[in-house]
Amino acid sequence: MTPKTTSDIIIAPSVLSADFSRLGEEVEAVCRAGADWIHLDVMDGHFVPNITFGPPVIKAIRNRTDKVFDCHLMIEPADPYLAAFAEAGCDYITVHAEACTHLDRSLQAIRDLGCKAGVSLNPSTPESVIEYSLDRVDLVLMMTVNPGLGGQAFIPSVVEKVRRVKSMIGKRPIMIEIDGGVTPQTAPLVVSAGADILVAGSAIFKGGEQAYADNISALRKASERVREAA
Repeated sequence: MTPKTTSDIIIAPSVLSADFSRLGEEVEAVCRAGADWIHLDVMDGHFVPNITFGPPVIKAIRNRTDKVFDCHLMIEPADPYLAAFAEAGCDYITVHAEACTHLDRSLQAIRDLGCKAGVSLNPSTPESVIEYSLDRVDLVLMMTVNPGLGGQAFIPSVVEKVRRVKSMIGKRPIMIEIDGGVTPQTAPLVVSAGADILVAGSAIFKGGEQAYADNISALRKASERVREAA
């Protein structure tokens, strides 16, 4: 379950936009359609204004694919539940800087569980909050919408923050992931700024299963054109 090289854009469909009544089949369908990772948005109705699913659901669909399970915890507190998500089969576990009193401790706990550690930043959160934790980070998830609801519009001001985070990372082997309002129109903006992973929900799941491959291909082609021009 190793990630692609950073020269390739990773497409990670968010199952938040899938048909939950047939979630296992939906995961298999987007994988057949060309998905690289599966993005799992976990919401608690406390840190964000929505409730989705937890470890039992993730464990139930883990055997549907060997793709990377990229788990985005929009929950507060996160630490008491990290082991459960690791045991459910998550490969990457991302916590929000805003939800962790002791971010460094949370990131180390994720690594101690054998998972890759990610940290997420809301649109209005400055990148400086992660500056002194980068030695424990494998992934920085940049929210380009305010978390909690699907189908929101992309916030353009975050693009410059992506560039600043890319500069802050330097030569460290840390990937930048973008989540929120990602479409073939917005993807080139964040890829040109330094993004490695694109999370998309409605942009991939719209149109039904017959459209998944075309939707993923459209995101990939829009991103590749930026990389080729660079």
